[in-house]
Amino acid sequence: MQKQEVLKIHPVTLAFVGDAVYSLYVREKLVKAGEDKPGVYQKAASAAVSACGQNELLKKIEPLFTEEEAEIFRRARNSRKNSKAKNATAAEYNRSTGVEAVVGYLYLTENFLRIEEILSFADISPEKTREEIAKIKEFKP
Repeated sequence: MQKQEVLKIHPVTLAFVGDAVYSLYVREKLVKAGEDKPGVYQKAASAAVSACGQNELLKKIEPLFTEEEAEIFRRARNSRKNSKAKNATAAEYNRSTGVEAVVGYLYLTENFLRIEEILSFADISPEKTREEIAKIKEFKP
């Protein structure tokens, strides 16, 4: 799509697209990282794509936003949403919507290299998830 067309799309709709793109990106990275159990992949993916995980990503990428990306982020963050955060604060949820909107914008404008550049900062680690699972199994109240 042309940039002008994409900029007319509601920011929460851009976030809808960005959520799917980010989720697929994370899952692909996990699977390519090596063979593991589906449960480990699921936990690692859930951690990365959660509002909390996206807020951690935002801390790394927000200074890298172009003016246009920053404006898309702000519009999405400040947009009214019909759903509420389940496991995050309202502020974290709003910021994660902003991240997703930027990814959705980049995807719809076919700026795949920029998506890779931004999402490469995400903490996607099956090893970290395996360590957390091991700690849970070792814990004895």
